[in-house]
Amino acid sequence: MPITAKRRKARKDAEDALARLQELAREQADRLGPYADQARDQAAVKLLQARGWTAPRLETAAQRVEDTVAPRVAGLLTVAAQRIDPKPGRRGLRGLRAGGRRIPRGLVIGGAALVGGVLVYSLIRLRQASQDAEWQEHLDQAREQVRETRENLEEKAADVAEDAADKAEETKAKAKEKIRSSSNGRSGE
Repeated sequence: MPITAKRRKARKDAEDALARLQELAREQADRLGPYADQARDQAAVKLLQARGWTAPRLETAAQRVEDTVAPRVAGLLTVAAQRIDPKPGRRGLRGLRAGGRRIPRGLVIGGAALVGGVLVYSLIRLRQASQDAEWQEHLDQAREQVRETRENLEEKAADVAEDAADKAEETKAKAKEKIRSSSNGRSGE
């Protein structure tokens, strides 16, 4: 058999085999299709359940890393950067650090609270002092008004007493004169 005939026969056998396999694949697809759809739906449900279970755990793990590992890594990177820096600059709170050590967060917060407390206390004392000065001024004014009122009343009382004494003298003099004139008029009768 010539080579071309062998090639044709091999090609035809391959095409027949391909057609049989395609037919078999279609039959299997028709038979297993519903099972595949059901498996896909169940896989989607299970995937959602797995994501719902995993998400809170990943979030908790992220917070733990953020709270524990990240500050340490950041501290290590900062120390490494300070060691590598050829011209370390001292500025801000870094200038207050001795030997490149970190200032404890509690100390910074405590210092800020102390400064805030002193500021509030000084403002309260300043306000109280201004109120005391104002009240002292009002008290001095009231005392001055009472003293002036007392002096005015004493002067008026003295004037009224003097006027009363003068009127009493006048009345006494008039009464004496009336008595004299009435006695002179009787004696001449």
